[in-house]
Amino acid sequence: MARVYADVNATLGPGWYDYESLKIEWNVPDRYEIIRRIGGGKYSEVFEGIDLSNEEECVIKVLKPVAKKKIKREIKILRNIAGGPNVISLLDVIYDQNSLSNSLVMEFVLNSDWRDIYRIMSEVEIKYYIFQLLKALDFVHSRGIMHRDVKPANIMFDRERRKLKLIDWGLAEFYHPGTEYHPRVGSRYFKSPELLVAYKLYDYSLDLWCVGCILASLIFRREFFFRGRDNDDQLVKIVKALGSECFERYLAKYDLTLRSDNPEFLNSYVKQPWTRFICTDARHLATPDVLELIDKLLRYDHQERLTAAEAIGHAYFNVVRLQTPSNPAECFSDSGFYSA
Repeated sequence: MARVYADVNATLGPGWYDYESLKIEWNVPDRYEIIRRIGGGKYSEVFEGIDLSNEEECVIKVLKPVAKKKIKREIKILRNIAGGPNVISLLDVIYDQNSLSNSLVMEFVLNSDWRDIYRIMSEVEIKYYIFQLLKALDFVHSRGIMHRDVKPANIMFDRERRKLKLIDWGLAEFYHPGTEYHPRVGSRYFKSPELLVAYKLYDYSLDLWCVGCILASLIFRREFFFRGRDNDDQLVKIVKALGSECFERYLAKYDLTLRSDNPEFLNSYVKQPWTRFICTDARHLATPDVLELIDKLLRYDHQERLTAAEAIGHAYFNVVRLQTPSNPAECFSDSGFYSA
């Protein structure tokens, strides 16, 4: 059972979480014009568009053919979290009779590509970025929802305006204690240990593993901190860093059996100190506070990981919590935060 927000959906009731009974009224796409393709993946193609009724930019997410209940789930979740901190807004739902396609119209946010920024973000930017991500996650977890695909590609960050939005809720799901969920979610480099060993009784904490991976990437200047060739190799990379002893205790605690033919699991690995991963040119980033935070997020045992609220309260973010202007861009000068 999740350590926090375990009973949210039971308290709010079926009207909150029962997406299969959702009735959707689809609008026509006439008021929108596609400008250019900006991304896509297994489940959708994403375009920059214009709302012709007000000339405002928007994002049009054209859904590929998937189960209707999956579409309903995403829409239900987006409506439930509407107005929450740092979560993308759903503006409209449209159906095109010519292409027989369903689309979600979302707010537009300028984005700085992860590959362009992970090696150059300042310490204060890193703190702001992770803090705002944690705020989004604590909010959605408090609403009984797991994102299940937190990664840089699903975080829109406008560096100039200091605006962050967590996007792509297609894999998100409502959390019910004792429910077995499919472990084939998330993206490989950010998959938590419970997903890699097919533990189905997971909870919100899998999102916090992703935050730990992202923070480690920023502090140690790696595009992806754990970068496996496949799921087995991904787990090997984790065990080499966190150690075999703790991994074996984790498997035993949850009565899990590792099913893998990878011979590297036969070796014994000593847990590596986080200082081992520090880059010479980014040594100033690796403060004791942030190394402690990474350590408390990247734990095998999901019950031992910090919750989003606990992470927000960590000393690493003290300077962020002290600066709360109405305009986030006012937080920053060239060298860091402006003083109050």
